Amino acid sequence: MSAEARSVDDLGREELVEFVLEAFHRTMIHYGLWFREAEYNLGLPKAAEIEDRVFKTGFKIQMKRLSKMLGFEITGSGVPVKLMELSRAELLELAKGQSVNWLASDGVWFQAVEGEYDMTTAKRLNDTCWTRYSPYEAERIKRFLNLGERSGLEGLKKALGFRTYAMVNKQSIHDTDDGGFVFQMNDCRVQAARKRRGLPDYPCSSVGNVEYPYFARAVDPRIETECLGCPPGEHPEEWYCAWKFNLTG
Repeated sequence: MSAEARSVDDLGREELVEFVLEAFHRTMIHYGLWFREAEYNLGLPKAAEIEDRVFKTGFKIQMKRLSKMLGFEITGSGVPVKLMELSRAELLELAKGQSVNWLASDGVWFQAVEGEYDMTTAKRLNDTCWTRYSPYEAERIKRFLNLGERSGLEGLKKALGFRTYAMVNKQSIHDTDDGGFVFQMNDCRVQAARKRRGLPDYPCSSVGNVEYPYFARAVDPRIETECLGCPPGEHPEEWYCAWKFNLTG
């Protein structure tokens, strides 16, 4: 930034562009902090319920303002018309691209903490993050699919297909004779990348044993989760990790 700048009015054109992006950045962080405090004080289900209303209201307000300023059309619900004009294939590609961006953001955070401290610290922060993100994602998916609060194993099967991971990894579901089912992560983008570089599997069992049980219980508190295999443990070629789900009670 210009050394002589004392206010936004003093910024040059490129600096103003940077400041605009910084404004988006601050909005994103502030939104997340609001949700964190709501979760801490009110509990995740109630925080997710309030956040759903906040997002729907705030989205319309922000898109209406941005559409006027940037000159793009929106629908009555605030969705850019350009998105509605995309083909199904283009929308799927956009959804996949954003899912990859989500995974990349997760990886950048991990590497930044690992580089500043060590892998143990990064894994601890990562695992803790998943205790919050996994049930939050489940709450969002439940609302998106109108699953209700006790949708059982069939609800979990549906929900697993709408996770962000489902857009970037290959996964499969196999029913078992006892009425449960096994979920397999057949191809993991992170592990596959390490394999191409000749690196060993990333030891992800600690996060998996947080991620999957928290997700399943958020879908239906009666669901129990059992890890059948996950790095650094051994696993067959056809999957990297596998999880068994059963309904109790």
